[in-house]
Amino acid sequence: GITYLDHAGSALFPESLLKAFTDDLRNNVYGNPHSQNISSKLTYDTIEHVRYRILQHFHTTAEDYTIIFTSGCTAALKLIAESFPWIPEGTKQPSSRFCYLTDSHTSVVGIRGITASMNVLSVPIKPKEILLAKSRLPTEEQNCTTPHLFSYPAQSNFSGTKYPLSWIQDIKSGKLCPIKIPGKWFVLLDAASYVSSSPLDLGVHQADFIPISFYKIFGFPTGLGALLVNNRIAPLLRKTYFGGGTAAAYLAGEDFCIPRRSIAERFEDGTVSFLDIIALKHGFDVLEKLTGGMEKIKQHTFALVHYTYTVLSNLKYANGAPVVRIYSDTDFSNPDVQGPIINFNVLDENGEVLGFSQVDSMASLHNIHVRTGCFCNMGACQMHLNISNEDIQRNLQAGHVCGDNIDLIDGRPTGSVRISFGYMSSFEDAQTFLNFIIATRLSKSDAEIPFQSATKLTAESVPDDHLSFNNADKLSPVLQISDRELRNVPSEAETTGSWQPLEPEAESIRAAVSETAVPTCRKGGKPITVAKIYLYPIKSCSAFEVTEWPVGNQGLLYDRNWMVVNQNGVCMTQKQEPRLCLVNPSIDLKQKIMVIQAEGMDPISVPLEDNTGKEAVICDSKVCSHRVKTYDCGERIADWLSTFLGRPCRLIRQSSDVKSRPHQKNTKGLSSATNLSLSLVNEAQYLLINVASILQLKEHISARLKEPLETEELIRRFRANIVISAPESFEEEEWAEISIGALQFQVVGPCSRCQIICIDQQSGERNKEILQSLSAARGRKTNFGIYLMNQPLLSSFSDILSVGSQVLPVLKENTEIQPPTSSEEKRSG
Repeated sequence: GITYLDHAGSALFPESLLKAFTDDLRNNVYGNPHSQNISSKLTYDTIEHVRYRILQHFHTTAEDYTIIFTSGCTAALKLIAESFPWIPEGTKQPSSRFCYLTDSHTSVVGIRGITASMNVLSVPIKPKEILLAKSRLPTEEQNCTTPHLFSYPAQSNFSGTKYPLSWIQDIKSGKLCPIKIPGKWFVLLDAASYVSSSPLDLGVHQADFIPISFYKIFGFPTGLGALLVNNRIAPLLRKTYFGGGTAAAYLAGEDFCIPRRSIAERFEDGTVSFLDIIALKHGFDVLEKLTGGMEKIKQHTFALVHYTYTVLSNLKYANGAPVVRIYSDTDFSNPDVQGPIINFNVLDENGEVLGFSQVDSMASLHNIHVRTGCFCNMGACQMHLNISNEDIQRNLQAGHVCGDNIDLIDGRPTGSVRISFGYMSSFEDAQTFLNFIIATRLSKSDAEIPFQSATKLTAESVPDDHLSFNNADKLSPVLQISDRELRNVPSEAETTGSWQPLEPEAESIRAAVSETAVPTCRKGGKPITVAKIYLYPIKSCSAFEVTEWPVGNQGLLYDRNWMVVNQNGVCMTQKQEPRLCLVNPSIDLKQKIMVIQAEGMDPISVPLEDNTGKEAVICDSKVCSHRVKTYDCGERIADWLSTFLGRPCRLIRQSSDVKSRPHQKNTKGLSSATNLSLSLVNEAQYLLINVASILQLKEHISARLKEPLETEELIRRFRANIVISAPESFEEEEWAEISIGALQFQVVGPCSRCQIICIDQQSGERNKEILQSLSAARGRKTNFGIYLMNQPLLSSFSDILSVGSQVLPVLKENTEIQPPTSSEEKRSG
């Protein structure tokens, strides 16, 4: 078989990654994320989920960093060069500098081509020089705000040397000065090589820019990278070109363009490589399943490189001359300062270098794949091989260019050989390589002592857990991963549609408060009452009708606390899966469980207790473009839902152990100190509809349908929380506030309807005529119902919403209700 030792060039992808990805593509339709249709919305939501997964991988959040997808690390570096707020020479204020470590990839050094065109000076700095630059600037010079950029690799792609991540804070704070010049330093951490085998914690090491390429981590997809931008520098970035999807508005005939507010959308020109981005989700999943995480990869790969280095560095010819010359700045004793890379040249008995092309050819005959040359890092190549600037120019005149096979000129090497390990590498790979060197360079008698050393090191240098890890890396297409053992919950329970106060005192206080709340009534004396109350414990699933129910700070207690997500962690609604309406959840407050039922399935229950703080893993999810914290509800309910819906899915719940999702709309009249928060709804805490409005719409629809709709069926299609009985149709659209008993609500806008109202909530069948009829009846508008936000009372007892309660509205000064300002998907849950 093949012994692949170029993991620093590209990781290899496992079959399980490809299978998961292709299964995903077979089961879902992903459209252009710039469109608004169902398949496009699925793509957009999945991409946003992947952004959170990347941030989670690097131990940071969207509060601190933004993910900008690029075609690779090189494109990310070019983006930095073009958008950094450089101050050129010749202005009244001090000019910027671009400083970079000489041990940097070509793509980093290439930034100086852009800075030169902007009249900004570039300064190369050798690794030893930065270590000596520990003198602070005078106080008056520290106050200068001229922006400078310093770039260095977290890990050298040439030698595997890991440079201190502490430099980031030292440079930003002024403790470490790359060059003595007034101004503010920003740090570009080239992490492409480092993150392939080491964990990076951006919560601790907060560089301003971190470019990465994903193929170096997963092997697939290629041609996709990202730039992680610290949000503190993001507003300072400049951009001149605007491509598709980056402009909020522009004029074709005039020089007018307003960029999008989102940093990611502003810098991602055109349509991103969305299928490749979706593949990343499966890359993270498979990497975690196969390895257990980056820290284990770090230890595993270091064990292999330490063993290989120890044997390789001790190989000697009969005359005592070394077999190889290793180019390194460390002794390979610490994984925090040395990555899984060995760079070397093979020597003959007289100490002369064998050309890397010859070594590469011999390795290929043994099915060993290595990398040769200077590895797009001329600075490190010159430093380690002692090649002068004049040598480079003479070599060019002799016909040598980067990447060719001219390995020796005048007996001196133009490059070297590099081997590198990844998470798929095994101990057998290391032994195969060492046996190749021994077999091709040493006679049988010469090889006896080194080979005995190798046998001894087999037991000492590679712990048992690494060996078993290696065996797992044979990478069968489908791995059997044991599921987490979660607490069993009862499968049968009596449901209740009415809530009983736990203490009589609560009811009396509620009555007392109700008597004191006397808001201004609308014109006309006919009473308005609450006719029905619905909550939807699982977003986009069936309604649970109650006669009275407690109210929390997010709306009706347990309303849309759970949601179903697909295999990528993206929220599923009836738009994608109409049969969700056939999943019937109900809440039993006495037994503290949610019972879920569906035709042909045994009932299953989920505890109402919040599971955070136990074994739950908190993760980010998206609901209508808003980020929420959620946790998974376990394998048992996931299997139940997957069986019923016929597709892989899981149940997740909003975590109560994190900050609430703030409401985004204009809530004029609500106290700024009030803690308004949302559950997993799209727009607001409550949705209210009017029976009179339903009846008027029913008349219009019935004239267009062969079979008339029942009023109850139509009510359920609009998925409201509060159904009122008012004398006049659509009079609710003239209200600014309403009071129901002790509860006070602010009207925040009309509900613009989507195609979910076309779905029969009893059968899951679609009828597109409903939405068309609504549009025709409302004069091309699809508004129906109003959104409400609650102004909670400062009481230690739960407020209660009851059927039959009187509704007291307050009219707006301007009776035209403006639609919500959000352009995102409207209420679909």
